[in-house]
Amino acid sequence: MESTELPCTNHVCMMQAVGRLGWDKRPIPAEPEPYEVVIAPKKTGICGSDMHVFLSESAGKDASTKPIVLGHESAGIVTKVGSKVTTLKVGDRVAMEPGKYCLRCEFCKSGSYSQCQNVKFAAAEGIDGTLQAYYSLPADVCYKLPDSMSLEEGALIEPLAVAVMVIVSVAQMPHNANVAVFGAGPVGLLTMAVAKALGARRILAIDVQQQRLAFAKDYAATDIHVSVPRNAGEESIAYAQRHAQVISDKFCLDQPGRGIDLVIDCSGAPVCIQTGIFLAKRRGTYVQVGAGTPNVLVPMVTVLVKELRIKGSLRYGPGCYDMAIDLVHQGRIQLKPLITHRFPFSQADLAFKTTKDGVGPDGKLAIKTIIDGPLD
Repeated sequence: MESTELPCTNHVCMMQAVGRLGWDKRPIPAEPEPYEVVIAPKKTGICGSDMHVFLSESAGKDASTKPIVLGHESAGIVTKVGSKVTTLKVGDRVAMEPGKYCLRCEFCKSGSYSQCQNVKFAAAEGIDGTLQAYYSLPADVCYKLPDSMSLEEGALIEPLAVAVMVIVSVAQMPHNANVAVFGAGPVGLLTMAVAKALGARRILAIDVQQQRLAFAKDYAATDIHVSVPRNAGEESIAYAQRHAQVISDKFCLDQPGRGIDLVIDCSGAPVCIQTGIFLAKRRGTYVQVGAGTPNVLVPMVTVLVKELRIKGSLRYGPGCYDMAIDLVHQGRIQLKPLITHRFPFSQADLAFKTTKDGVGPDGKLAIKTIIDGPLD
């Protein structure tokens, strides 16, 4: 049974310094603004961007200059409702889209709110995240969960919405497409799952870890490939071109109808980006999801000759959360297999260590780690 108990104290878990967490208490939010709700986050997943902040102190464009509450993959229970909110009530279980958008800029007004430059996003740019007992959000970015979905699954709607944004809104993947995904972490796996659910013909997963690829094969990928080693002294571009040819030969991608229509990089590694561009077929699409090295050497002549479409995908936009919830509710995507480790709020530091190490205290592969909300 899921706990619906509401804490009496607003405990928070924050990053106090690089690689170090601490716990504190803050006032429980007062009555919400007319169009906002107060939520008790009950389940929070650790994301790659949380780890980036935790390990490098970088939060978005700027380094964090003060202790910051981490966490943004969350689901919880509505505890207070603003006077003008009509879509939610106290006690509702919701997936939380953890951003407050200005709703006034040209991008918000055109429906592209992921590009809002005034957004206050959880655990980024010095804005506190959801690893706390209570959190306030606009009601319109809180999505009621079906009775069939657990709060743990609700927390994973956030990364699933990222994958929906990639496949549906940005790539606009055609039915029956051949897709290659670099990086078999949670976002990569969910991107594969959305591609599969929406009619991809082939899904090729590429990673350096055999164990993660084995999981990907069982989960959503039709084919897997462990990256080949780099030769001594081999430059990145030369390796990427050779590696792309190795993959093409291995899977006969040069044959008619077998080329990669859509390449998606969820790793952020420069060599994966370069390999992906060489791997995409002529007039194919390349989408960047993973955030890594800020500046990457791109084989631009290849982009030109192949007439590739290169696009970036940031977070999510209108309809992504709704579709993500529908795909899970309909049974077309399974989220439970991704949840490999769970920790109480008091052991959040162990949860972050598990995510960093890629393996839990039990010695098992860590895919997605969940932290429970505080109970006292």
